[in-house]
Amino acid sequence: MNTKGKLVSGIVVGGLLSLTAPPAHAHHAFSAEFDAEQPIELKGVVTKLELVNPHSWLYLDVKQTDGSAKNWGFEFGAPFSLKQKGITKASLPVGSEVTIQGYRAKNGKDFGYAVTTVLSDGRSVKTGGAQDAPGAQANGQAQ
Repeated sequence: MNTKGKLVSGIVVGGLLSLTAPPAHAHHAFSAEFDAEQPIELKGVVTKLELVNPHSWLYLDVKQTDGSAKNWGFEFGAPFSLKQKGITKASLPVGSEVTIQGYRAKNGKDFGYAVTTVLSDGRSVKTGGAQDAPGAQANGQAQ
């Protein structure tokens, strides 16, 4: 193979490998996004569950004092660990009511990190996956 052929092959292989890598911002430390000084507990109705790597997301409509609903997003752990704990689209269907205990985002937007999720059947499940989240080691969240 000539030099030009090797260069083209290298570019093609490098391009294909870059397509399989997750975005650099996708995996982050708890402290990069969430504020350990802002614990939250919110009850809401499930609007969407995304079981994706490296972090799954649950979206809830949370009723406001004026009666309107605000959609919140909560970061969960990886799909594999959630499945081991019984978290699936069947256990968190759209329309079910859940309570999230966790921490608010540093930027003040309507999303947070879910340490614990109380399902509509009353089960309490550790849904976070960050090893550096407050209480993660004590609560057996480390993955």
